[in-house]
Amino acid sequence: MKTKSRHGVCAHKLILAIVLLAILLFLPASLLAEPLTLHHAVELALNHATGVDIAAADEQHASASYRELRNSYIPQINAGAGIGWSDGFPLSLENSAPSLFNLTAQSALLNPALADFIHAAQSEVTVGNLHIKDQRNQVIQDAVLSYAELAKWAKRLSGLREAEAAALEMQTAVTQRIKEGIDSEMDGSKARLSLARIRLRIAEARGAADVLREHLSRLTGLPVASIEIDSDSMPTPPVVEPGEDSPESLDKAADSNPMVEAAVEHARAQYLRVKGEHRSLWPSMDFAAQYANLATYNNYQKFYQPNSFQPNNLTIGVAIHFPFFNLAQHARVQEAESEAFKAKKQAEAARNQVSEETLRLRRSVTQMQAARDVAELEYEIAQKNIEAVKTRMDASTANLHDLDNARAQASERFISLQDVSFELERSQVELLRSTGDLESWALGTK
Repeated sequence: MKTKSRHGVCAHKLILAIVLLAILLFLPASLLAEPLTLHHAVELALNHATGVDIAAADEQHASASYRELRNSYIPQINAGAGIGWSDGFPLSLENSAPSLFNLTAQSALLNPALADFIHAAQSEVTVGNLHIKDQRNQVIQDAVLSYAELAKWAKRLSGLREAEAAALEMQTAVTQRIKEGIDSEMDGSKARLSLARIRLRIAEARGAADVLREHLSRLTGLPVASIEIDSDSMPTPPVVEPGEDSPESLDKAADSNPMVEAAVEHARAQYLRVKGEHRSLWPSMDFAAQYANLATYNNYQKFYQPNSFQPNNLTIGVAIHFPFFNLAQHARVQEAESEAFKAKKQAEAARNQVSEETLRLRRSVTQMQAARDVAELEYEIAQKNIEAVKTRMDASTANLHDLDNARAQASERFISLQDVSFELERSQVELLRSTGDLESWALGTK
């Protein structure tokens, strides 16, 4: 009997373990996964961003161009052969004497123009890095605003579901009052209209939340079903102080903006190219060396002094260039000057645009902060009005319709408060991007 009971207990434990495993396997991923924090969402978005990858590819291209110019000072060595038969004097094959084996080496030795072109290429690498930073800011802004808006709709859905339950109770109560002859059919229609309006808002909120989850899924690479946000994970944006809109602070903010920095650095690169094009008219010197193993069947010994032919030959020296007349190069100088002037004006325009945008955003943040304070007070008053109506109902000086109107007003005030708060968050995030502080704020880095 004891053996059978033990077998029964073991079988029961095995069945229980199988059931628990099945429950875990078939539970939705959203119930098993932890909420997605803003910090994690931003990190995932940066890892999956195609715009950042494109900017990184441009930066790698600029780096390769810089290394190409810099390596011009390192001798380029080529080995080969110019094998051929000669009838008469041995003519050259592709500008080299016919040989069984040849080795050539060439590099820049003294080239003022090349030095300026290398510095210009260095500046373009910096421009590429700044473009990467700007693309990262774009991705971060997209992720943060999508996350914040999804938090808004999720909170609104929760409030609307409570309002829907209250509206259903109200409709039931009004229906009963109509049967008792207390309310009219018009009151019943109003109760149904209130419920229909709430359900319309629920459909709107659910649709917006679904769209934002899909967008965050594409940004982060996570499945849509696993995206559950944590509203408390959003850091508080910095408060805009009144003295921060001075011309000095606006100029400082514009100078720290990656777009402005990239435009200024690109203009610097263009002026370095102008300098390089000018110096291309200066003398330059290159290192050159060549070794060749010559064959006797190319008739070298017939055209040189007797017994002076030798198969192994080596030449090492420098090639000096004096470009004293080059109209094409003068035209390239003018072309580079026009490009540099254009880049300078573009940098000035970008700086002015960012400075104006920063001022506009700071004014907008200040205005939205005041609007949020107003919306908070209106919502607070609407909440107190509900309590007041309930007190009046206890004193028989108010009815259900007064309570329904107070609740509807409070719901509208809550929605207005949410909209204003989100617009404030949007302006704050855009201001952080304009001043170049967005990434450090979102990721908590200095």
